[in-house]
Amino acid sequence: MERIRNVGIIAHVDHGKTTLVDCLLKQSGALSGTTMQETRVMDSNALEKERGITILSKVTSLMYKDHRINIVDTPGHADFGGEVERILSMVDSVVLVVDASEGPMAQTKFVLTKALARGLHPLVVLNKIDRPTSRPDEVDSELLELFLALGASDEQTSYDMLFASAKEGWCSRSLDDVAAYSDAAAKGQPTNGSMVPLLDAILDRVPPPRGQREGAPFSMLVTQLEANSYLGKCALGRVASGTVSVGDRIRVLAPGSGEVTEEGKVTKLFLRSGVHQIEMAQAGAGDLVAVSGVPSVGVNSTIGSPEVSQPLEFVPVDPPTISVTFSVNDSPLAGREGSLLTSSMIRDRLLREAETNVALQIVGGSKSESMEVRGRGELQLSVLIETMRREGFELSVTPPRVLFKRDPENKQRVLEPYEEITIDVDHAASGIVIEKLTKRKGELKSFTDVADKARLVFHIPTRGLLGYASEFKNDTHGTGVMNHSFLHYGEHAGVLEKSRKSSMVCMSAGTATSYALNLMEPRGRLFVRNGDSVYPGMIVGELSKDGNDLEVNPTKAKQLTNIRAAGKDETIRLTPVKPWALEEIIAYVNPDEAIEITPSQIRLRKQILDPLKRKQFSRKRVGDADCFID
Repeated sequence: MERIRNVGIIAHVDHGKTTLVDCLLKQSGALSGTTMQETRVMDSNALEKERGITILSKVTSLMYKDHRINIVDTPGHADFGGEVERILSMVDSVVLVVDASEGPMAQTKFVLTKALARGLHPLVVLNKIDRPTSRPDEVDSELLELFLALGASDEQTSYDMLFASAKEGWCSRSLDDVAAYSDAAAKGQPTNGSMVPLLDAILDRVPPPRGQREGAPFSMLVTQLEANSYLGKCALGRVASGTVSVGDRIRVLAPGSGEVTEEGKVTKLFLRSGVHQIEMAQAGAGDLVAVSGVPSVGVNSTIGSPEVSQPLEFVPVDPPTISVTFSVNDSPLAGREGSLLTSSMIRDRLLREAETNVALQIVGGSKSESMEVRGRGELQLSVLIETMRREGFELSVTPPRVLFKRDPENKQRVLEPYEEITIDVDHAASGIVIEKLTKRKGELKSFTDVADKARLVFHIPTRGLLGYASEFKNDTHGTGVMNHSFLHYGEHAGVLEKSRKSSMVCMSAGTATSYALNLMEPRGRLFVRNGDSVYPGMIVGELSKDGNDLEVNPTKAKQLTNIRAAGKDETIRLTPVKPWALEEIIAYVNPDEAIEITPSQIRLRKQILDPLKRKQFSRKRVGDADCFID
């Protein structure tokens, strides 16, 4: 156990965690013998590679100076914060990676709060130090202020700081070395730097795992589930005590209650090294291993030997803040593309997702035609929808709703979630950003200059952020950066002003024609192209003026006679339609609308397709405070 180190890599999104892990694996030789030449080898999921973000926590290990260093790479986006909270029970310290230009951001504060609360002593790495805009002294001061504001102890504030460029593959304890490396790189010469200083710091500063191997029963807390094509479900976790060998009898204890839910025996033990899984005969306290042999095990369950009767404590995750409802796609175009269409298929898939993703909550009975899914944010929900879409599902998704609470001391008092949002924009755009967030009940907490940008920090209700991302991109011309994380539940902020304009609603079924779309385009922005299939109740565009929804006929064709030319449509030039991204449409959709998801199409529609019934229900407006966490 003295030669084992368990460490997690935590940071804000895009501060270089996964690139740093790449360097450690390559320079330690953990990737030797492989043919993998691409970057971000830990991001194995297809969506992770496409989006350039880490979605799932992943465990790997490397050997250095006869020590095995187990490394856990974590997501940096606030929507996947549940992954960070889970892995903290597996590690004895964390490496906090901070961008040397941006400094500590919203998610930096979130992950650091969780690490300090568990008594971990972080190692700090200022990444991207070779950039001309890096400001190490200022970022060091900001970090110290953040540690003190979060109530860190004297030992935790006495952190070691290293300076690194994960992209170039070097790390140093001294800024003098940084200047030398940067000069050599500018001249096209080799820097001769490496990640050895960081590996040495991990050995020196990260304590070995605690636990008793000899004379203690085997116990392990399950923090993640992995699917194996041959073995089925494998439970990943850290062995808390004792040893376990292949063939040993084990039992599964439910989290909290300690009820025995399953008994079996260990069929396989795996340790991950680099990008490979290595089969083991035995594992002991302090090891991060995957165990197979108990197919019904769940996250936060305890796996132990038959004499274990008390479950291990687990880290509770923060509650979800928004919810959407998944249901069967009942549009006239349903069933044309997908192969998984029924409510039972959708329900089974969501329940399987909830087994592995503890930050998601699934609400709905076995006989319900729809399932409510509660999560952390729009990005987390959009990743789930995109995954199901690629698997062949067709479904309908309602707009996101904020989850409210009632004050325990006063049931009449409604509480809603607040988030801290950090925005970096050009000074010229700061005025419009402040104006719009203030209208959305945001409260400006700080306004500072960071390099050539203005940094704005707001506390704002989660309701105020829904639908703001697209407006923010337009207002800042794509140059602004916005990050947010859950803050707390607070007083209900009141009614928000309507921010989205009215819609063009299709009134006929058929195929959209360029002739009709050319007549509709002066009224606003179109969502459909020539040749797209449409149906009554489908939303085909957004009006440029606010008011009531406008019913239009995008299938109207030019009447052909002996006098008018038949080829006139060829001269029509329509504005290209930008395809929807899932998180954009989830943020855009109105309360009376729904999103139709198929393997190849994303459409916007009214929840009630029939225009007469829609008018009957138009006066019956549903309030936004109708979804509570009991």
